[in-house]
Amino acid sequence: MNINRLSALVCACTLSLSLLTGCGTQPADTAAGDGRLRVLTSFYPMYDFAHPIGDALEGISHSMCSLEYEDHRPLYDWVVNNVSVPCKPRQIEFSRLGINYTVMSKRKLRRLVEEGYVSGWDDPRMPTLCGLRRRGYTPASIRNFCERIGVSKVASTVDYSFLEHCLREDLNLHAQRAMAVLHPVKLRITNYPEGQSETFAIENNPEDENAGTRDVTFSNELWIEADDFMEEPPKKYNRLYPGNEVRIKGAYIVRCTGCVKDADGNVTEVLCEYDPETRGGNTPDGRKVRGTIHWVDAHNCADAEVRLYDNLFADADPEGDGKDYLACLNPDSLSVLTGCKVERMLAGAEAPAAFQFLRLGYFAVDNKDAAPEHLVFNRAVALKDSFKKA
Repeated sequence: MNINRLSALVCACTLSLSLLTGCGTQPADTAAGDGRLRVLTSFYPMYDFAHPIGDALEGISHSMCSLEYEDHRPLYDWVVNNVSVPCKPRQIEFSRLGINYTVMSKRKLRRLVEEGYVSGWDDPRMPTLCGLRRRGYTPASIRNFCERIGVSKVASTVDYSFLEHCLREDLNLHAQRAMAVLHPVKLRITNYPEGQSETFAIENNPEDENAGTRDVTFSNELWIEADDFMEEPPKKYNRLYPGNEVRIKGAYIVRCTGCVKDADGNVTEVLCEYDPETRGGNTPDGRKVRGTIHWVDAHNCADAEVRLYDNLFADADPEGDGKDYLACLNPDSLSVLTGCKVERMLAGAEAPAAFQFLRLGYFAVDNKDAAPEHLVFNRAVALKDSFKKA
């Protein structure tokens, strides 16, 4: 029997069975008043025939299906064994992937998109491949995640922190290091010559000896994180406060001498003096300096927008018993920071480039909104690993 006759026969049989199995009469209370019988039918049974025949004609060896198709396997096997087709595929069932703090149902994800709860299917908070890619997930990290959780018939939920753990492992090995200041306040070195500048070589990746170094400029004015200075610090605070010394990453050791405030009492400048004998962060006299902070040269940097993403849902099980998953959305799942300061070399970065911003986390260039004149970085994952290794 040739393929054309086979196809015609299958279509005729399928249509007949669909009409027989899917037919029903309209309830009496809704019947039309003209005395005619209304017949309702569903064509869904056609799928049970189209599925195995389509697989066989396309040369599929193993048809991977979720567990709800397990009851359909006897019909799948019967069709394959009783129709002349070029190959005999097998249907294999497995449980759906479940990850906490999100939903995996396409219907529910579509509602999030269509009703504007997220910016689109590629929103970095979405558990879609395009969303993960935009957030900064690498192909290697996703493959590693899939290999380590395996395939099972037992329904289970994977901790989202394990997905982050797989990404963190990959980026730790391959991402270039860079310095960025998300909440900038100016640090002025009062005894450093005005107008002078020098260059320091800082490693690109301590995990990769072949990654080399990059040149970073240094001057009397730097940008540092606002929370790296406190006038009245708590115990064990090893950053800047009046009288304390810290190491400026890769450059010098500085001692805080005070600060400048505006009319509202907000700190606008942190004042420091540097020790010229400590170039590179070394202490010739052997004194111990506990704190090290990152920085950006205020005279040679670039502005950037940084988007900090968190879990889309505040509830670990937004689809749990009786829950409205929309009511479980995390109102703090996205924070947008503008006016951030980054190293000048990041001005030419393009997606999908990812970097470790020292002390802050791993960040990727946004593949949709970033442009040379408007840098946008998405936080892919924080530095802290909450996943407990066995």
